[in-house]
Amino acid sequence: MHLSRTPAEAAAVAAASGTASAESSQAGDGEPAEPSHPAGHAPEQPLYVPVRRCACGFALRVFRSPLGTRTAVAFTTERRLSAVLGPDQPSVRLALPAVRALATPLGVATVSIDPQLTAPAVRTDPAGPPVSALPG
Repeated sequence: MHLSRTPAEAAAVAAASGTASAESSQAGDGEPAEPSHPAGHAPEQPLYVPVRRCACGFALRVFRSPLGTRTAVAFTTERRLSAVLGPDQPSVRLALPAVRALATPLGVATVSIDPQLTAPAVRTDPAGPPVSALPG
């Protein structure tokens, strides 16, 4: 099955698998690996995907990009996920096609791999102005 990826996603998958490109690789079960980019083939490595707990188990967390578009996020290592979202963030391990399959019905067409820019959630103090308000 051919899967189109952005160059950044292809590089992230190649980095996660430890190979920049391979001419003709095969997955451990003897099946041909899914291409990560037009130049080569690399097996899909599971990514760490943030989730939230819900009544049915877990649900994919959706974020906003710096430009405001909705995006799913995935991380190549658990350390990177913890550095961005905190050590208590629940996550599941999924391959990129599975993340896309979960995000698409939600109207989310983008998956950001290893995002680094985040802003803390806005919280209000019951006795005062929002914590994010600048002193005036």
